[in-house]
Amino acid sequence: MAILDADRKMGELMEEMPGARRALFAKYHLGGCQSCAFDDAETLSDLCKRAEIDADEALGHLLKSHEHDLTMLIGPSELKSKIDGGEAIRWLDVRTREEYEAVKILNAEFFTQEIQENFFKERPGGLIVLYDHTGKYVLDQVAWFRGHGVENAFGLTGGIDAWSREVDPKVMRYRVEV
Repeated sequence: MAILDADRKMGELMEEMPGARRALFAKYHLGGCQSCAFDDAETLSDLCKRAEIDADEALGHLLKSHEHDLTMLIGPSELKSKIDGGEAIRWLDVRTREEYEAVKILNAEFFTQEIQENFFKERPGGLIVLYDHTGKYVLDQVAWFRGHGVENAFGLTGGIDAWSREVDPKVMRYRVEV
């Protein structure tokens, strides 16, 4: 991670720390809705000045939150070692249905409303591994699981793309076009 300071642009901070928006909203009510939104080109210092918050305190909160976020992620190589060691894994795919139908990790389940409703009744053991395409958005879903008491939920760092590059090249790589 690059050295972070309060003069970094919010877009850069969001890229470096994917959970930063959630952390800012949870503590300061910033970035979660239209009335408290920020622009990617705005610096953390400018945002804090506008919101009347100490920028150094906010940066410290972001760094501490990021360290915590990292504990909710698992890398492809570490996960492969756990699988090779016989650990039970339940894969939950949180991408779009189209992405899931096009390419998926073996034995992965598409995370539907039905699975969500039944999931908390079951309280499955073993590791619960959520993944998206590149790992950019999975952290919020993992935080949601953890917030509902599922402490064995982790997000796959780098998503299915990293899994394909680092562990299983048979999983086809792709690019999402908008």
